[in-house]
Amino acid sequence: MDAVVSSAFATSVSYANRYLMRAAFGREGRMSARLIKRICVFCGSSLGVRPEYGQAAAQLGRLLAGSGIGLVYGGARVGLMGALADSVLEAGGEAIGVMPRALVEKEIAHSGLTELHVVESMHERKTLMSDLADAFVLLHGGFGSWEEFCEVVTWLQLGMHQKPCGVLNVAGYYDALLSLTAHAAAEGFLRPSHRELMIVADNPQQLLLQLSAAPIPTEVKWVTKDER
Repeated sequence: MDAVVSSAFATSVSYANRYLMRAAFGREGRMSARLIKRICVFCGSSLGVRPEYGQAAAQLGRLLAGSGIGLVYGGARVGLMGALADSVLEAGGEAIGVMPRALVEKEIAHSGLTELHVVESMHERKTLMSDLADAFVLLHGGFGSWEEFCEVVTWLQLGMHQKPCGVLNVAGYYDALLSLTAHAAAEGFLRPSHRELMIVADNPQQLLLQLSAAPIPTEVKWVTKDER
């Protein structure tokens, strides 16, 4: 594919993505279940061993920027976090970082963000990221990414917010997590309806479309006398 054809292909993909996402997010009054202005993304400060991980992060970033959806994330310039933010910024989008002061002082903060909020603790970080976002997405990562995502899903389960939560399962990275939720439901620790709170897709475009159409949960978790 020569440079001219490659450029034309990229442009056509950009227009197609923008049209689909505008439709999904109500920019033209169709298919709109939610208005999502910003998405909080949890992902690793490492790139991982598979190129698919970085490619997925970059694709998601371009989709967000092309759809007029802002990024909220942990603020780092390294790993998947940096790849995601760079792709948003390069496509002309909004990238907002939230980082504890101790990590900023270690010089891993991204210096080119639209906005960087410096907070004093991890708890403040998570609270502010949640407040700034209309939806949440889990990309590839480790303990930190899992903990942050599981917390916002728990808040959704408890009715503390109504923002959709999605998992990008590229290369089957989260197959084990999905198997664990099925096992938890089978063993009586998770209601089937609460398993569905995690919206799962294996490509960024499909995930964003599903998030935009996610219904408002109607069943809030509460422990009854029979469940004690």
